[in-house]
Amino acid sequence: MTQIPQRPGREPEPQYPTGAGTRVVRAFLIGLSSVLLIPLLPFVIRVVSEYERGVIFRLGRLVGARGPGLFVLLPFVDRMVKVDLRTVTLDVPSQEAITRDNVTVKVNAVIYFRVLEPTAAVVRILDYIRATSQIAQTTLRSVLGQSDLDELLGQREQINQKLQQIIDEQTEPWGVKVTAVEVKDVELPHTMQRAMAAQAEAERERRAKIIAADGEFQASERLREAAEIMAQEPITIQLRYLQTLREIGAEHNSTIVFPVPIDLVEMMMRDEER
Repeated sequence: MTQIPQRPGREPEPQYPTGAGTRVVRAFLIGLSSVLLIPLLPFVIRVVSEYERGVIFRLGRLVGARGPGLFVLLPFVDRMVKVDLRTVTLDVPSQEAITRDNVTVKVNAVIYFRVLEPTAAVVRILDYIRATSQIAQTTLRSVLGQSDLDELLGQREQINQKLQQIIDEQTEPWGVKVTAVEVKDVELPHTMQRAMAAQAEAERERRAKIIAADGEFQASERLREAAEIMAQEPITIQLRYLQTLREIGAEHNSTIVFPVPIDLVEMMMRDEER
């Protein structure tokens, strides 16, 4: 068998086995690695959005909050819990309460809150959304019991601020910030609605009578001043008399008026006195 001469200074190229068995083993190893890696991919790569934070635990111990971006976790070692940092709008169910002046009302509200500390929201509370809802319901009943019906109807802004302050103090250890609380609707009993309508009508009548009486008083004051002026200047009575005739003639064209001099009337009155 003739051997090919090799060039000096160059190592011989290695000869790899190219048999059918080698190809089968290589395909088996590639398939096995693919089968093992595919289930591990979801546990290794995590993507955290801009409005989220990922709280990472390593073997049960807190590592911290990460995000946003792409993170690689150790399989079977690291665990990540995502927390949404956007503002949550939560409807508080209708609550029935008795006000301080013994009026039964039903009130519902809406609460706005967001997570400021993701680690506290995961470690210190099991479900911060449900917990915030329960605290909002109990606080709403408590505050209504300390307020009068007139305060609930006329000073709602102060009640909203009081609710927001109390709920925020209770959720602060969980890393939750309550930004606003708004009382949406107040439902009163039908008997109370009729009583309030009657009260409002009586109040309007009282104001109307006061305004009418005030107008009459001011008119009498002006008439008294006018009478004093006319007493000082008798000629003003005749001018007023002529003005009255003009008004009567403009409104009633068929009316016949016979002017009688004021001096003649005075002479007749003097004769009767004699």
